[in-house]
Amino acid sequence: MSETLDEDLYKRTQALLEPGEIELTGLIVHTDLSGREDLEMHELTVALNEVIYEHAGKGEAYIYAGNDDTNFSSNQFQGLTLGDDEFVWECQQLLREGTFDLVFYWEATADSEAIAEAVGELDHVDATTLVES
Repeated sequence: MSETLDEDLYKRTQALLEPGEIELTGLIVHTDLSGREDLEMHELTVALNEVIYEHAGKGEAYIYAGNDDTNFSSNQFQGLTLGDDEFVWECQQLLREGTFDLVFYWEATADSEAIAEAVGELDHVDATTLVES
């Protein structure tokens, strides 16, 4: 895990984690992927889904894009459990300064340190920053 690379993004991510129905924590994933690397972004999102659900303790998750939901924006995704569509994680894919930053958040009961460590080992990831609420 690295030091905070983008203080503004870190602060805005912290705001997403403010108390609500469930306690959340999150991770900012800085990538080397440009806006033209859609396939690689999809593959990275699938890999991140697998890392997070392995440490969340809720079972296997699928990626929901929200194309049929007006509450979703473009480049917003959720990981939901296969059995009952329970929330596992949510993410935003943000194009900043020519490359993508991904903001993921999930319930604080998951092993966040293990998630951050595993994410840091993935291809195309420059750095990860664990965001505490």
